[in-house]
Amino acid sequence: MSLLIAPSILAADFSNLQREVEMLNTSAADYIHVDIMDGVFVPNISFGIPVIEAIQRHAQKPLDVHLMIVNPDNYLEAFKNAGAAVISVHYEACTHLHRTLQAIHSLGAKAGVAINPHTPVELLSDVIQDVDLVCMMSVNPGFGGQKFIENTYSKVSRLKDLILAKGAATKIEIDGGVNLDNAPKLLAAGADVLVAGSFVFNSADPIQTINQLKSIEVV
Repeated sequence: MSLLIAPSILAADFSNLQREVEMLNTSAADYIHVDIMDGVFVPNISFGIPVIEAIQRHAQKPLDVHLMIVNPDNYLEAFKNAGAAVISVHYEACTHLHRTLQAIHSLGAKAGVAINPHTPVELLSDVIQDVDLVCMMSVNPGFGGQKFIENTYSKVSRLKDLILAKGAATKIEIDGGVNLDNAPKLLAAGADVLVAGSFVFNSADPIQTINQLKSIEVV
């Protein structure tokens, strides 16, 4: 199975955002990953709805929107209207997660659940069949360019076992510190989607880097 690749626009050159989005349009990327940070749930602020609307005007790839915010239910419709095809909310930020997933689906978007490195995958057991995508954080959320957490491989394997046991079709997305060294191991463990920010945008040839990630296979 070929990995799906979701370059994170957080690592792009914001002074040339249209150019960066158009570059991704011509690449083999499957999604454009958009990190929304509120400075409350995570210790950083990224961008909000107007920037997503600007990205959407130029994007030819679906927007994979990752909400690292408190009270995400208050903003679901606004993010969908701004162009989100996938909306991921954090397990740790949702008091009524099942209700939130239903709300995302009712808007016509795919529903994702993001989990922090310390959050056990077993906590998703009762909702996994309602989740289109689990965004597993392989770094502590809030900043790009962090070091990959090695425990992620075993978490991916456990989550894959849970998905299969429940007969769910949920995809596993890995977000943080992804590169060509750990990508094959993540695929072998059961990952379906890789988010790559700094590794793509800081490379000499981002399109080639995306191609290299796309071509990884389990041996």
